[in-house]
Amino acid sequence: MSNIEIPVGLKELLQQYTVEVLQHKPPNLVEFAVQHFTRIRENQRNDKNPKKCILKSARKGVRLDINSNKSEEEDNNVKSTTNKYKRRVSVCAEAYNPDDEDDETEARVLHPKTDEQRRRLQDACRDILLFKTLDQEQLSEVLDGMFEVLVKPREHIIDQGEDGDNFYVIEKGVYDIVVQKDGMSLCVGKYDNKGSFGELALMYNTPRAATIIATEEGALWGLDRTTFHRLIVKNNAKKRRMYEAFIECVPLLKSLEVSERMKIVDVLGERVFKVGERIIMQGEMADCFYIVESGEVKIMIKPKTIAGQHDNAEIELARCRRGQYFGELALVTNKPRAASVYAVGDTKCLVIDIQAFERLLGSCKEIMKRNITQYEDQLVALFGSSVDLKH
Repeated sequence: MSNIEIPVGLKELLQQYTVEVLQHKPPNLVEFAVQHFTRIRENQRNDKNPKKCILKSARKGVRLDINSNKSEEEDNNVKSTTNKYKRRVSVCAEAYNPDDEDDETEARVLHPKTDEQRRRLQDACRDILLFKTLDQEQLSEVLDGMFEVLVKPREHIIDQGEDGDNFYVIEKGVYDIVVQKDGMSLCVGKYDNKGSFGELALMYNTPRAATIIATEEGALWGLDRTTFHRLIVKNNAKKRRMYEAFIECVPLLKSLEVSERMKIVDVLGERVFKVGERIIMQGEMADCFYIVESGEVKIMIKPKTIAGQHDNAEIELARCRRGQYFGELALVTNKPRAASVYAVGDTKCLVIDIQAFERLLGSCKEIMKRNITQYEDQLVALFGSSVDLKH
């Protein structure tokens, strides 16, 4: 048999495709291959000029390029916010390996800020779960690389189907989340003066899953794709390795596909509570739920919620330990918190922001109802019946 010569680049091409398959687990490998290699071809055509890949924002920024001694000052006078940040082309074809050390050589963008801008940015980022696991040096670099974006009413920040270029943190403003389905535009939710969006397309190299539209004048802080990958995605890969085995043991998430559980890991936050500290207060509105990673919590309820009792002393209903979760019933029933929860000792909890959870996996209620039998006993204890769970 004659020697077969392997074409140059074939090995790398197939390795890239294999990584994409393992990351996305497509149901149809042939169709996924067609889309994958078509995007690579389009990417090669569009990226013949390397300068096309350089992110340009509307804010005055300095590009720190290790291959050049020059600093690039960007134009600060742009008429339309639509042109504030150039859109990248066909980034979905680019496989990103979070364990690759070569990304340390990527050009870094620094956007100078006044003290007042820095303070506003820090306030906006304080509760962003994606930033919770960053160390101080990483967080400082993220803040350095973020740029301010002022938006007008009805302006589209991102559009469904586009490639991902930036991640956004909301400083102020209300934004509709719109999804195209069966030829119709459906508003599936909104952000009200807090939160973040745009991370999914960057994490998984997929097109934007929804359109985000400003309903009023607002302010955002953007982070370019390269910095997001180098700091956030890489850090999340470490977190994924740390938590993936633990998440498999959580009863609520057992009904999910493996790929769904891994996406949940990506949006997990971590909070530590001291002995006796209140984690949830009865009567408040719910915006997240908790999974106990270590330690123990006790669930307490005031007797006035139980028929025939009217005093204010709290009664202990249950305790949750490692792998157990709490705070989800208010999300299922769409009611205020039905009980308070306290740390019994020093306790570490994983926190899932409900907005991120819904954007990743659709309706949070429907996913939780897959395990409806697990909640019925708790609901009977809290409300006297489980009817509310089914309506």
